[in-house]
Amino acid sequence: MRMDDREVAALVVAAQSGDQRALDDLVADCLPLVYNIVGRALDGHADVDDVVQETMLRAVHGLRRLRDPASFRPWLVAITMRQVRDQGRARRAALARRGGTLDEAGEVADPGADFADLTVVRLGLSGQRREVAEATRWLDENDRHLLSLWWLEAAGELTRTELAAALDISPQHAAVRVQRMKAQLDTARAVVRALAVTPRCSDLAALTDRWPGQPHPLWRKRLGRHTRECPVCGPGHAPLVPAENLLVGLAMVPVPLGFALNGLTGAGGVLAKLGALFSKPVAAIVAGVTVAAGGATVAYTWQDPDPRGTAVFAAAPTPSPTPPARRATPAQRRPTTPAAPAYGSTVDVADKAPADRLRPPGALPKRPTSGLVAAVGGAYQEPEPGNFHMVRRGERVVLRGRGYVRIRYQIPFTQRSGGMTMPTWTGLSGKLFHVASGGTRRMDDAKPGGPAANTWMGEPAAGYTVLPAGAQQFWQAEYFYLDGEVTLHNNERGADYNLTVRAVTWDDVAAEIATPPPADPVAAGWVRYGLVRDTGTDAAPVPQYLTRQTPSDPATVPQSSKVSPD
Repeated sequence: MRMDDREVAALVVAAQSGDQRALDDLVADCLPLVYNIVGRALDGHADVDDVVQETMLRAVHGLRRLRDPASFRPWLVAITMRQVRDQGRARRAALARRGGTLDEAGEVADPGADFADLTVVRLGLSGQRREVAEATRWLDENDRHLLSLWWLEAAGELTRTELAAALDISPQHAAVRVQRMKAQLDTARAVVRALAVTPRCSDLAALTDRWPGQPHPLWRKRLGRHTRECPVCGPGHAPLVPAENLLVGLAMVPVPLGFALNGLTGAGGVLAKLGALFSKPVAAIVAGVTVAAGGATVAYTWQDPDPRGTAVFAAAPTPSPTPPARRATPAQRRPTTPAAPAYGSTVDVADKAPADRLRPPGALPKRPTSGLVAAVGGAYQEPEPGNFHMVRRGERVVLRGRGYVRIRYQIPFTQRSGGMTMPTWTGLSGKLFHVASGGTRRMDDAKPGGPAANTWMGEPAAGYTVLPAGAQQFWQAEYFYLDGEVTLHNNERGADYNLTVRAVTWDDVAAEIATPPPADPVAAGWVRYGLVRDTGTDAAPVPQYLTRQTPSDPATVPQSSKVSPD
């Protein structure tokens, strides 16, 4: 989850003062941004990893010289684009020395790192969103560099000021360049759409007989001219939705699992280890830090080899005479009582749907209650007494009491799909457990009676709502037990979602998760029985995105809840 500007500035100040944890957090927050800019600008070139590493190295090197901590993001984006341009110049110079052509640059691509494919697969894109991602392959180098920034601007990750600063031009000039690039992108989208039609029109089939099969700016112009003039490939298709409307709120492509920023460094803290923090890996790893970035786990490590090039082992002590062996008297073993599990030691994780959907749930442990949990504050709608609706970002409900709560999810993906910014729990006092899941379906279940690709999270024609990596897939109804007070937040920033919160009884929960198939389960949308998660002890899971803190931006609560006993 992206930190707000104040949090980033505070981390910069702390990192400049030598705080290693602050630098780790700063790297974790900005690495997905750098990876997405470089990946989309170079689209699958084998140098993507190297450019990302070099960018991070230069940023960490120069951090102490950054005078205005609030300008960290535009400063970092400018460094990133400079490294992208340097890579392009170096590549062209190398080709010139070999007597090659610019077209040969594409031969260095890594087939497994095609950024358009990564975007489609990891964000679950479909329909016109998929066409936009695939159309990026047809842009020339300069337009692709600009697109890498504009894409993130449209998705809400960059501002126009940051985009212009990265290109070292005025916002007015940036607007002109963006408009021109979008025109080329729309041409490429029309080409992608026409090529996907089976069978192709006869004129397009004849034209593509000479096409080598790889996206290229020259062929974008040729095929684009055809789509504008052809009555079959042009007007017969649905109009193109403006690309910025398709990208709004779209998540960044997660950094690949295991993406490594490795290198030799000296001793000391992170800021003392700047020499080659992100250079190519060498032999033994001495220290490591795991950073969660963009929903993926990213490891970066540094090594501290002995400067003399000798092995570093402790000298073995001189052996002393061995005393005569004595027969030991067996110690009396005392029975031990296992320690009771600590509250918060079990946190929800991503899991699979139960394989047997027709298996009724087990018994739900019954916890003590004191009437119904009450809503004692917040900002929400209450169209019916006791139903607390949160449909917009910033809406929240403060819950207090000792009892059970049900949360119903609604995912209106036809209005706005894409990456989902998860709801979070803040200000916990006491205990909160995730005790059951139900509602007759998981939201990623296939809808009965329809195509398998149609779920309550999305459909191919409208797109899908995509959870952050590692997030637990929610069911239509989730059940919690509260003994204390907590605030639930709607943090909607990408995909649209609505929450309805209601206090319920233990009897309500037990009955709802055990709802059997109705006479017409298809009409009722019934897919499966519910699931019991509660153990009846403090070993029961706590939900993800839960904290006792009250951050200024509740969307920044970490996925892996750390809830020490109150």
